[in-house]
Amino acid sequence: MGVDEIIEKSLYKFVVIAQLSIMFAAPEIVAQNKEEINAVIYNGRRNIITETVAKSSPAVAGINAIQIREYSRTPFANDPIWSLLFPDRVFKQRVKSLGSGFLITSDGFVLTNSHVIENAVEVVVTLSDGTDHEAEIVGVDRTSDIALLKLKGKDFPFLEFGNSDDIIIAEWVIALGNPFGLFDISKKPTATVGVISGLNLDFGQQESGRVYQDMIQTDASINSGNSGGPLLNAIGEVIGINTFIFTGSRYSEGSIGIGFAIPINRAISVYKELKKYGKVDRSFWTGMDVRDLNRLVAKHLDLETEKGVLITNVEKKSPADKAGLMVGDIIIEVNGEEVINDDDIFKIIEENFLRAGDTLIMLIRRGNSERTLRMILGKPNR
Repeated sequence: MGVDEIIEKSLYKFVVIAQLSIMFAAPEIVAQNKEEINAVIYNGRRNIITETVAKSSPAVAGINAIQIREYSRTPFANDPIWSLLFPDRVFKQRVKSLGSGFLITSDGFVLTNSHVIENAVEVVVTLSDGTDHEAEIVGVDRTSDIALLKLKGKDFPFLEFGNSDDIIIAEWVIALGNPFGLFDISKKPTATVGVISGLNLDFGQQESGRVYQDMIQTDASINSGNSGGPLLNAIGEVIGINTFIFTGSRYSEGSIGIGFAIPINRAISVYKELKKYGKVDRSFWTGMDVRDLNRLVAKHLDLETEKGVLITNVEKKSPADKAGLMVGDIIIEVNGEEVINDDDIFKIIEENFLRAGDTLIMLIRRGNSERTLRMILGKPNR
């Protein structure tokens, strides 16, 4: 039996005994006991969740961004002939975007999602004391969907990082943020409470180019405008950045209790690079050229399958050369994932956030045998 259960049962017994005592007590004793019971109930409203929300809220921010979005307009977009005569006209429009963020240092650094402030020409951060601050965009990493802002000033309240590798399924969590722009009305973040529903969910690379891997799932209500806000554990440590939800329908934007957050350990590594360099350098160099296998190539090489990619060139002293790869090798797997075409190799690298210095474990076919080689991605020649 846990401590919380013991306390709950003890409180229940106390209330029952007190109620029985009141039934048979003198009027003046009844009044006194009612006051004691009311005091117990009143004080019992405060718990670790309410204390955490009160402590953490001052470091949560509402974000208003003015973005420039481009769109085209033509009635002949899908017509191969008329579209040549009447090509798309590209228009630019100023659009207001709402989101959330949170302070992570006393000197004004703010973390949020990159899609909240993407292509923004102006970003205003509103804090819970009602003050508005023009924010500098320090850096944006579209791939991980993380952005770093900077406010002028000092002695800001800020949140402490937790450890997203140390999360338990079903533990209590709190989502704080600015759903539907409500922060502008109350100057306070909205709090929702739930549990950790799932861990390490991989959604891969999206059409936007963002990569969502190892995501945290929660049933704490997350709505439009919550993006970029903190997901806290019960003691107020940030364990994730609220990022997107499943709505169950393309016609509805409301929460159905399935929300996802970027694990904070990943965000920390991105934040450090954004703070130092203003960007995350994901470039790499392999020093090899490959081509997809097709029926003719597979038949010429006497292969039973068209899966895999054929190495057609290896530069001397390149990462591929140092790994022992040779022209004519067929790459079958990279880091345990099947390779069907050359796009798969780049997808594996991007979805696992790999870059120069990271290692690819490659299963290749050379002649009639298979072997495993390790290639360390190199820095591209500038």
